[in-house]
Amino acid sequence: MLKNTNRDAHFETLATLTEETVETQSVQYVDKPKIEAAVRMILEAVGENPDREGLLDTPARVSRMYEEIFAGLHKNPANELSARFHVQHDEIVFVRDIPFYSMCEHHLLPFFGRAHVAYLPSHGTVTGLSKLARLVDTVAKRPQVQERMTNEIADTLHRGLDPRGVMVVVDAEHLCMNMRGIQKPGSKTLTIATRGEFAEDIKRREEVLQMVRYGG
Repeated sequence: MLKNTNRDAHFETLATLTEETVETQSVQYVDKPKIEAAVRMILEAVGENPDREGLLDTPARVSRMYEEIFAGLHKNPANELSARFHVQHDEIVFVRDIPFYSMCEHHLLPFFGRAHVAYLPSHGTVTGLSKLARLVDTVAKRPQVQERMTNEIADTLHRGLDPRGVMVVVDAEHLCMNMRGIQKPGSKTLTIATRGEFAEDIKRREEVLQMVRYGG
């Protein structure tokens, strides 16, 4: 895994690559043999036999899974906003109910839910609606906490489009609360990040929250 101190420099390098190249090069950052060895050690440490029939291929499966679910570590999310258009629209652009899966960095257990993304275009500059979903997906595929994920989506959109305002609402369920520790299945965590006009104007924030609650 890349250290946080090196992440900015890493993203600057990724920004010069095409999406196809990034997909190809991301493989080199995942040390599958090391993951497989670690999984074998964990199985042995909990009292399992990694050589029994049902577990023989488990280390390899886990290494392939980690390559997929942590793919966002090796992508610059700003690249998802490279397609921009100019339209005559200066009111809220809002995409709700974007499904995502991520991993809690504390216990390496999944958290999952829906993200709602809104922004106020500046000078008619917008991006494709699917790009907002891609942005959420890229940021989600990392070990992290929900609060940081919410802020990173908002910051990336704010820097990438330079809109008048950004608001991101993330509603998620955490397996680290459901299946261990406090064991409260069905509990949800809501996080909100606001930038620009949404941070300054409570009426603007309420507009988005109303659309989240009632589907627009």
